[in-house]
Amino acid sequence: MRIETPSLSPCDALVAVMVAVSASDNNMRTAELVAIQRMVDHMPIFAQYDEDRIRVVSQTVMTLFEEEDGLDALFGLVRDALPEKLYETAYALACDVGAADGRLYEGEIRMLAEIRDQLGIARLHAAAIELSAQVRHRVV
Repeated sequence: MRIETPSLSPCDALVAVMVAVSASDNNMRTAELVAIQRMVDHMPIFAQYDEDRIRVVSQTVMTLFEEEDGLDALFGLVRDALPEKLYETAYALACDVGAADGRLYEGEIRMLAEIRDQLGIARLHAAAIELSAQVRHRVV
């Protein structure tokens, strides 16, 4: 069954990528949801973003996850919405969500690899982004 998917704004696409990482291991942890909300609240890229869209975008991601080709559809929407200059931004936000609870789970690792592949993130750039997320989320 083909579902109708709404088009996304660039900020919607960034939120979708973050939600996809959080949901990828079938357990959206509180720390991850708080991280998404914090980034939307404080990052300059989201300054004009309507936070009410988070719920709509999250539901779209969850619906797509239930579809056979939903992941491909999600990445199609993300690539359509995001200018290429924001691909690494999307990956950085995704890594921050994955690192928010202090550990990466298998589903999150696979989703981050898929995001890298789908958005064509250079391996060296990806490694730098991943390390920066790890160091930002360390605890004493």
